[in-house]
Amino acid sequence: MGEFELIRHYFAAAACARAGGDVVLGIGDDCALLAVPAGEQLVISTDTLVAGVHFPDPCDPCLLGQRALAVSTSDLAAMGATPIGFTLALSLPLAEPGWLEAFARGLDIMAAACDMRLIGGDTTRGPLSMTLTVFGRVPAGQALLRSGARVGDLLCVGGTVGDAAGALPLVLGEREGASAEASALLDRYWSPQPQLALGQALRGKATAALDISDGLLADCGHIAAASSVRLAIEQARVPLSDALVRWAGRERALQCGLAGGDDYVLAFALPREELPGLLADGWPIRVIGRIEAGEGVRLLDADGKDVPIDRQGYNHFNA
Repeated sequence: MGEFELIRHYFAAAACARAGGDVVLGIGDDCALLAVPAGEQLVISTDTLVAGVHFPDPCDPCLLGQRALAVSTSDLAAMGATPIGFTLALSLPLAEPGWLEAFARGLDIMAAACDMRLIGGDTTRGPLSMTLTVFGRVPAGQALLRSGARVGDLLCVGGTVGDAAGALPLVLGEREGASAEASALLDRYWSPQPQLALGQALRGKATAALDISDGLLADCGHIAAASSVRLAIEQARVPLSDALVRWAGRERALQCGLAGGDDYVLAFALPREELPGLLADGWPIRVIGRIEAGEGVRLLDADGKDVPIDRQGYNHFNA
């Protein structure tokens, strides 16, 4: 099967490849055409996923398709953006019909969940990897940035953390399990749900935000650096799921929540007066600390004393 036949058969024919909404022209020409409404800005992010680094190889291609798009779309949620579409550059060692059909199906499932459209990309032969570029839009001046956190703000997250890290031994085949807890953790790893609606609800309210990908401590450090403040995290308030605690034990679960990564929930700074209204609207917001004068990230025990931080999160180029 040639490159263009592959694209036509598995990707251009997918439901997510149809033009519509903000996509005037999708797959088929040299470029896609997007129509961004007046008064809005285009939001763009690119992620590369490499076999053996970001996902095990082999793995279920349908789940891989879901995960690949979800982790990229989560960046749009972090900016408070409304999704438009995405491109896919896919490198494959072989064009295996069964693998391609399952991967395209998983991609289509997540695209439908996120209201995203496939608007172009490329395929080539080589080691398995994929680069996704996602496009969204946000009212001018209302994008959520990492800078802007203010002393006195609350530090919040949009849900429990650590489940994906807790699932990693299962994903890598280092541990087996068929329990409800194992299933719940694997679902969080393979099918994270970008918090797009929460990001949009935080526009004009949160002073800084990002999505947790490399670990709570590490990613909070990015807000601290960009905003020139210190983030104080209260260890006892870090939200952990019951499934993770039962599966890993509380101590290991806490390690996963603080430094495990792959959560793809939002972490954000929020003025105190904004919290009651958001909670009343039903948003799953958990307060885990505060913004202080200073720099970096502090982890506090129940008595307010500093807890030593041995590991903050994942870094590709650290041994």
